[in-house]
Order: sequence, then structure tokens, then C-alpha cells
Amino acid sequence: MTNRRQAPEFNFPGNIIKYLIFFFILIMLLSILTSTIFVTIPPGHRGVLFKRFGGGVDTENVYKEGFNLVAPWNSMDIYDARLNEGFEKMDVLSKNGLSIAVELSYRYKPSAADIGRMHKEIGKDYVDRIINPEIRSATREVIGKYLPEELYSTKREAIQDEIYTTTKDATARNYIELDAILIRSVELPETLQAAIEQKLKQEQLSFEYEFKLNRERKEAERKIIEAQAKADANHILNASLTDKILRDKGIEATLELAQSPNSKVVIIGGAEGGLPLILNN
Repeated sequence: MTNRRQAPEFNFPGNIIKYLIFFFILIMLLSILTSTIFVTIPPGHRGVLFKRFGGGVDTENVYKEGFNLVAPWNSMDIYDARLNEGFEKMDVLSKNGLSIAVELSYRYKPSAADIGRMHKEIGKDYVDRIINPEIRSATREVIGKYLPEELYSTKREAIQDEIYTTTKDATARNYIELDAILIRSVELPETLQAAIEQKLKQEQLSFEYEFKLNRERKEAERKIIEAQAKADANHILNASLTDKILRDKGIEATLELAQSPNSKVVIIGGAEGGLPLILNN
């Protein structure tokens, strides 16, 4: 009696499924490792490395834009280091206690050399945690020293600059560079705004009236100076003219008329010291 070995069974569909699952897991691991190990920092951005087993956030080194290699157990946080713009709208009280709605815009960026420290001490939400609160605080403090009409018209730029200076000092201590703060709009109570506009209109009319008075005053002065100049000229001319000068001038004029080709009648004689008369036909 002979023993026959049985051929091993080969489960073709089951093996295919196992291989597919293996390759799927391998691809997933590779994609995860690739996105973790190979980090590309976009233009205008900076990277901060977090070392999981090496002391946490690397505050000394800031990674610039481009391709970077990172160990799979570490992570890279990317910050936008370009100039950005933000907006803030709030209600503040003026010097006389009236409520004013102010809308501001501001330009800012994190200090590129200190992004690591800012990431460790503040975090990515530095706009909400630092910039906006500092702007609100400075705006309330500054506008509280002025009257509504000063903010609405005469001292708007000075108030804007004061808010910027106060906020800039505070944000600089938190590794943030503040480029500018601009007052976009100011909303006053309707009655107060109407009163201010009426006052400004009256001041403008007063300026126009004063301008007209100055213009008329200068025109009168010009006419007086012109008349005085003519009077002085006539006085000098009369003082310099004598009978002999007038007679010589008359003779010169008579000779010029006599030499003209036009026909004429010459009357000789006249009063004592008179000159000839020349009459055209």
C-alpha cells in the first residue's frame, strides 16, 4: 500500500486580497511618512520645528521657504511671514461720554527671526490673542481723550498715529511687527453728526466770507496805490514842463505834419507865442 502526498491547496482569491491589503497599508504608511519627512515651505513663509524627543520647540532655528527634511517623530509648523491685513470694529466712548463706532484696518507680520519664540509663547492664534486686544485697548484709551468732532474732522490723523504708536510698542514685545493702523470709518449718533456737519459748514462759509473781504481789501489797496502813482507821475511831469519846452515840442510836431504827403492848409499866426495851425483839406 503506497502513501500519496497531497498537493498543498492554494487559495488564489484569498491571497490576492491579503496582498492588496498589504500594499494599501504600505502606501498609506509611505504617504504619511512622506508628508511628515519631506516638508515644503511655501514662498513668504517660515517653519518652526517641534522636536518630540529633543526639547520641544526649536526657538533658535527658523526654517526658510523651500524643501526641508524632518525626522518622522518631529513636526513642522508653518507661519505666513508676509505682510497681512486685518480689520477691527468696535464701539468706544469719547471724552464727553458719547458712543462712537470706529472701524480700523491694520497691517502686520510676525518677526521672521523670532517666529520660534512666538510659536512657543503665544501660538498661531497670535492675531486674536495679541493684536486685536492691544488695538482695542489702545483705541479706547486714545479716543477717550478727544471730543467726537475732533475725531470726525480736525484731529483724525493725530488720533490714528497715536493709536498706532501705542499698539506698536505692545505688539513688538510679543515678536509681532505692526506696519500701520488706519481709521476706515467713524460713525457718530445722527444728531451729533448733523450738528458737527452744520458747524463745519458755517466755518466754511465764514472762511469764504473772510476770503472775499481780504480780496476786496487788497483790490482797494491796489487802486489807491495805482491812483497815487498816477498823481505822483502827473505832478513830476507838470513840474518839468516849461513854456519853452512846450513850444519846441509844438514846432517838432508841426514840422512832422508839414512833411507828410497829405494836402493841408497852414495858417500862420495866432495868439502871442502861438504855433502855426495845419488843417487837412
